[in-house]
Amino acid sequence: MTDRVVLAYSGGLDTSVAIGWIAEETGAEVVAVAVDVGQGGEDMDTIRKRALECGAVEAVVADARDEFAEQYCLPALQANALYMDRYPLVSAISRPVIVKHLVEAAKYHGASTVSHGCTGKGNDQVRFEVGIGALAPDLTCIAPVRDFAWTREKAIAWANDRNLPIDVSKKSPYSIDQNVWGRAVETGFLEDIWNAPIEDVYSYTANPAEQRDADEVVITFDKGVPVAIDGETVTVLQAIQELNRRAGAQGVGRLDIVEDRLVGIKSREVYEAPGAIALITAHQELENVTVERDLARFKRTVEQRWGELVYDGLWFSPLKDALDTFIAETQQHVTGDIRMTLHGGRAVVTGRKSDVGLYDFNLATYDEGDEFDQSLAKGFVQLWGLPSKIAARRAQR
Repeated sequence: MTDRVVLAYSGGLDTSVAIGWIAEETGAEVVAVAVDVGQGGEDMDTIRKRALECGAVEAVVADARDEFAEQYCLPALQANALYMDRYPLVSAISRPVIVKHLVEAAKYHGASTVSHGCTGKGNDQVRFEVGIGALAPDLTCIAPVRDFAWTREKAIAWANDRNLPIDVSKKSPYSIDQNVWGRAVETGFLEDIWNAPIEDVYSYTANPAEQRDADEVVITFDKGVPVAIDGETVTVLQAIQELNRRAGAQGVGRLDIVEDRLVGIKSREVYEAPGAIALITAHQELENVTVERDLARFKRTVEQRWGELVYDGLWFSPLKDALDTFIAETQQHVTGDIRMTLHGGRAVVTGRKSDVGLYDFNLATYDEGDEFDQSLAKGFVQLWGLPSKIAARRAQR
């Protein structure tokens, strides 16, 4: 039986060329796998047909939009995951779901190898190969662009020589990766970190400087899950899509950062994540109302480590699994409504409501009805500061 290679297929130049190149170099049949994580753009059936026209013996299209939203975006939301305190892991959380479908396809089609189109400079090579190794240690990986120094010029020449059915005449000045959780843009003039982004970089968001009326939205959560927007029941995917639309129309979610890549270099990235930023903002505020102080403090440490693990390609690691269990426990009382104003590139919380919140008006108020016994505070302050006072006396001696 002829060996088979499963290829993570995007429909673009590099992975289209990879189909024929892998077949010629290895003698294996290529099964192309395209995973829909809400990236938009071309119709997925068109991408499937292109893979077959480029020489794939099988072409699989997986609609993973709800799966991605519920099993990957939602954990990131509940972890308030922001790598380097800003980046909502747009690309990082899409790779594990793609890996899962690649491995399933490899098992189904009897493939011994999985291939991807990543370069040697980026994080995605790690996310793909470490993830594949965790789910199927017997599979091997090849990366034509990285392992065999494929350049765009070589890929275009290969495509032209073999009359592949892909348009190689137009070259975007940017490298773009997008899904329903957000959009990542890099390369081109953005590689000079002094250059400011221009408006044609953006697609998910409108210019926040333009004059427009503000948009008020109420997001309802049940145990950390967004379940309604303005009283209308939604799935997780629908919540993200609706806030992509509404927050994006207000310019919310634009990020321009220099981030630390796993491979050791710094990279300038421009992101758009209107739905992700709006949802994380709302979720964080509801946690402020419903999660006990020490649990919340410790969770912030867990959130940072969770984000680093996911960014570094360790979605399927034992530590990530253990932290998932902790985070899930913290969500038991994250139920209620958050009102936000979306305007001028910002999502600003203006109201909070929860039947299981820990905010007690009668303890917090300074007006009539105050139930807080201030007479207890004097002794508390003295005992709380006693260790520091004793240490200070020793220092004075």
